Amino acid sequence: MSQVKTGAIWQHEKVLPYILTSLKDKIAEITPVEKIFLFGSRGRLPFESWNELQGKDWDVLVQAGCKLKNAHVLVERGYHLDLLVMSREQTEKFIGNMKTKQLFPVNELEFLIAKHTNDGKF
Repeated sequence: MSQVKTGAIWQHEKVLPYILTSLKDKIAEITPVEKIFLFGSRGRLPFESWNELQGKDWDVLVQAGCKLKNAHVLVERGYHLDLLVMSREQTEKFIGNMKTKQLFPVNELEFLIAKHTNDGKF
């Protein structure tokens, strides 16, 4: 697991909107965005346990029309993301035996976030 990075933006209420808007739009200017996944600890742990990941980075995989080398340069300073942009074939191979959470086009977290927000837990 990665080290805590003080001063980095890691909170889900800030990072998820960034991933689904600004970052997605930057990538879409270069190649069509087909899917977005979380992998690593946020892909494995249930959303309810994310408080254990305070200060930890986000492992984000974008399935796109083509692979982008050095995709991390697209991430704004301050966001604590490890970003991979791969083709469909590369993505399928990479996540084949991995537990992930899809954010786009189907947002598997949307219901959970809304539920917790409405319950007053966040």
